[in-house]
Amino acid sequence: MAVRLIVRTFSELCITVGTVIVLFVVYVMFWTGVQAESATAGQIDTLEQEWIDRPVPGTTAAAPPPKAYTTGKGIAVMYIPRLGRNWEWPVLEGTSTAILKKGLGHYAATARLGETGNFSVAGHRRTYGDPFKDFPRLRPGDAVVLTDGTTWYTYRVARTPYRTVPTDIGVIDPVPRRSGFDGPGRYLTLTTCEPEWGSSHRLIAWAHLDATQPVTQGKPPALTG
Repeated sequence: MAVRLIVRTFSELCITVGTVIVLFVVYVMFWTGVQAESATAGQIDTLEQEWIDRPVPGTTAAAPPPKAYTTGKGIAVMYIPRLGRNWEWPVLEGTSTAILKKGLGHYAATARLGETGNFSVAGHRRTYGDPFKDFPRLRPGDAVVLTDGTTWYTYRVARTPYRTVPTDIGVIDPVPRRSGFDGPGRYLTLTTCEPEWGSSHRLIAWAHLDATQPVTQGKPPALTG
């Protein structure tokens, strides 16, 4: 009887543990994606409404000066055609865990979008919508397009993704180390975790600003070609 009780208890424990593991996998692979889809759509809707409410250049209302970025608030929308036809993600200010559940995050200590320096952005490789799941597919010349509602900024990837460790903060310097850039410029850095389901390393993609155009002229060639 004692042996039978032990076997039955152990079996029930295994079933319970197995159920918990399955539920956790479902949460990580499915539910976080559902949460991210809702959160990112809301962030993009909020940004687009703010852009609609801005004074139109040339009207009696003077265009306000650029606002300082606010932690947790959307600042731009990013498109990377290489990563998918419908790949579209909001960029928020900050890189905390809570912020990266809602979209991509801008490193607060780095340059503003389009300005001289290094506009640096982090994103999840897996979970919360898997924004950078296909990050290793990036190749030199690929377009990374952002808009802040007034201007389109088209950056071009400079090299294949670079693998490094999390403590290598020089990758987001104004002139990022190991990027191949040899002086000040208007740069973009993208960072994500490596390996795909881990975080022991980081993958880095560097890009340089290739072109800008007002949103009034329509989408840039990188998104319409």
